Amino acid sequence: MELIDLKAQQARLEAQIQARIQAVLAHGRYIMGPEVAELEGRLADYLGVRHCIGVSSGTDALLVALMALDIGPGDEVITTPFTFVATAEVIALLGAVPRFVDIDPVTYNLDPGLIEPAVGPRTRAIMPVSLYGQCADMDAINAIAERHGLPVIEDAAQSFGATYRGRRSCGLSTIGCTSFFPSKPLGCYGDGGACCTDDDRLATRMRQVMNHGQDRRYSHPRLGINGRLDSLQAAVLLAKLDIFPDEVERRAAAGARYSELFRARGARSTAEARDGLLTPAIAPHNTSVYAQYTLQVDDRDAVIARLAAAEIPTAVHYPIPLNRQGAYARFRCADCTPNADLAAARVLSLPMHPYLTAADAERVADVLAGAAP
Repeated sequence: MELIDLKAQQARLEAQIQARIQAVLAHGRYIMGPEVAELEGRLADYLGVRHCIGVSSGTDALLVALMALDIGPGDEVITTPFTFVATAEVIALLGAVPRFVDIDPVTYNLDPGLIEPAVGPRTRAIMPVSLYGQCADMDAINAIAERHGLPVIEDAAQSFGATYRGRRSCGLSTIGCTSFFPSKPLGCYGDGGACCTDDDRLATRMRQVMNHGQDRRYSHPRLGINGRLDSLQAAVLLAKLDIFPDEVERRAAAGARYSELFRARGARSTAEARDGLLTPAIAPHNTSVYAQYTLQVDDRDAVIARLAAAEIPTAVHYPIPLNRQGAYARFRCADCTPNADLAAARVLSLPMHPYLTAADAERVADVLAGAAP
């Protein structure tokens, strides 16, 4: 059993992917080729936004967004400590300060009720993460941002394909950023990402930033990076995008099946309890793409060992909140994230992908129910 079965997806799309790659090999425009522009247009249409800018990774998407907003030394960006390090990393790399705010214990996303007290004179942006495939409460976050004149950057690396009140993740804020890392809901065969916005001015700035800060060849009005999306990766994404809506539906079905199986074995949800075997709680206004199917367990090490003995792979996303990581310990908030601390000690991710069979899901549930205290 695979944690993420990319082989099944590749077998389904082998001919289409080969044709797309061969087209790139034939025209030879490996950087900024026509596939990149085609992908950007299709992604913008899918999200319902004016602009989509392909970039070299999800990390670079966040960096490009921050640079386009002129965020730099001494500025503060409010964000979550319970996420992959890239979210805070790009803030710190610019000399800015990640201002960590605790999570909602039910959804694991940034708690809107804690954001406004964290806004200060140096606050320049809010960066929520839509974790595990479910959007943060973006309307509440956007309302706070509007009151204080702040942009919002949604880190949608794990939620591309999900919806929030009928609108698609990555098109919900000032700038939406996503990742096309291979294991993501829409992934390429290397690194890739995108920045999305309705703001014409920011779109122009982001295009400049991701291409060495240039507005035309050898003219560099802005500081930039080499953050371009390769044509070959765009080609792979175009082939995958054809089946993406079907895969989103499959992911939702697989996640719902897991939750039903676990609840039949006595599990509750994170909306109901704080201990025991807890399934994800999806807000009524949300859909999830289940980038990971993450539940909570007691005695996680014992549960992992029991699953491993049955050859069922697992992962922990994430075992140490960022405010407790050595590189970020200097940024205040040592003990202000009790919900993130509790989640970090209890979360466990199970095999999840569009091709997870009902039989495999039932086997996972049977073994895990036997392993959970």
